[in-house]
Amino acid sequence: MADEAVEAMMPFFKERFGNPSSIHRFGQQADAAIEEAREVIAEHLNCSVDEVIFTSGGTESDNLALRGVALAQRERSGKNHLLISPVEHHAVSHTAQQLASIFGFELEFLPVDGQGRVDPAEVLERLRPNTAVVSVIYANNEIGTINSISEIGKICREKGVPFHTDAVQATPYLSLDVEALSVDLLSLGAHKFYGPKGVGVLYVRKGTPILPIQTGGGQESGLRSGTQNVPYIVGMSAALKFVQTSQTKWNASLPTLRDWLIEQVEQKIPQSTLTGHRTQRLPNHASFVFEGVDSQKLLTLLDLDGFACSSGSACKTGNPSPSEVLLALGFPQKLALGSLRVTLGKDTTAEHVQLFFDCLVEKIKILRD
Repeated sequence: MADEAVEAMMPFFKERFGNPSSIHRFGQQADAAIEEAREVIAEHLNCSVDEVIFTSGGTESDNLALRGVALAQRERSGKNHLLISPVEHHAVSHTAQQLASIFGFELEFLPVDGQGRVDPAEVLERLRPNTAVVSVIYANNEIGTINSISEIGKICREKGVPFHTDAVQATPYLSLDVEALSVDLLSLGAHKFYGPKGVGVLYVRKGTPILPIQTGGGQESGLRSGTQNVPYIVGMSAALKFVQTSQTKWNASLPTLRDWLIEQVEQKIPQSTLTGHRTQRLPNHASFVFEGVDSQKLLTLLDLDGFACSSGSACKTGNPSPSEVLLALGFPQKLALGSLRVTLGKDTTAEHVQLFFDCLVEKIKILRD
C-alpha cells in the first residue's frame, strides 16, 4: 500500500469510528469522509458522484455489473443474450457462465486474436436485438494485452447495448475517463493501485438498467446494501490521488524495464514465448510460457529466492489446470501449464530486474534438467 493510503485510513479505525448511516456526529464524520472519497474518484473517472458505487473489490463490481444489468434487461425487455470475451477475469466469465447455466441466459464468446485482443468489428457483427450486456476486459491481468475499449464502447452505444469493462488491472497506467471510453459500467479494485485489499468501485452510467444483487439497508444508491467500509474507502481514494500524480512518471520508466526483461528472456532462455501483445500491453507487465517447465514448481523456486510471481491470474495460483486465457489464445494445454506472469511496480529498479532474470535462468535450468 502507498504510505498516503495507510495514513489516510488510520483515523477511521479509532478516532472517527462512526457508522456512516447513523445521524450522530460520529456517523456524520464517516459519511462526509465517504462522500469526499466519492468526489475524488468521480473526478478521476470524469463522472458524476452519484455514478460511483463502492463495493468490496473488483470481483463484486464485475458481479454487480454483469448480473445486475443482465437481470434488469431481461426483466424490462426480455433481452437474454450475453456477449463477453473468452479472456475475461473469472469474476466476469464465471458470472456469465452462471447466468447461462442457472438463469437461462444465452452466452456467446467473442473471438480474440493470438495476442488476446477483441476486434471491435467482431462485436458489431455479433450484437443482436436481444443482447442484454457486453463485457470486454480493458487490460488483461494474465497477458497484459490492452483492448480498444473506446471503439467497442462507441459501437455498443450506437446500438443501445450496455457495455461493461473490467478496468481493475488498468487503473494505475491507463486513462479511466468514462466519457472518452464510452463505457456504461467500469470496475476497479483498490489493491491494484496501491490501496487496501477488499474495496472497489463500480461506475454505473445514469440510466443504465441494473438491479442490486445485494439488498438490505439501501446504501450506495440502493445498488449495494451494507454498512460501508469507511477506512478502506478513504484509503482507496488516497491511493487514487497518489496514482494520479505518479502515472506519467511510471508510464515513462516502466516500459524500459519491461522491454529489457522481455528481450533478455527471448534471447537467453531457449523455448520461451512472450504471451500477449508486444506493444499494446500494460507498461509494467511481462508474461511468458516456457516449454518443459511446470509453472507451479517455478513459482515455488522463485519464491524461495524472494521473487513473488504468478502463473496467470493471482486468484488462480495453486490451481494446476492450464490458463483458460492461454487456451483461448491457441496455446496447447501442455505449454499453457508453463506460464509465468511478472509485474513491475513503483519501487522496481533495474537492479531488481537483473537479479530476477538471473534467478529465472537458474530456476528454469534446474527444472528442465
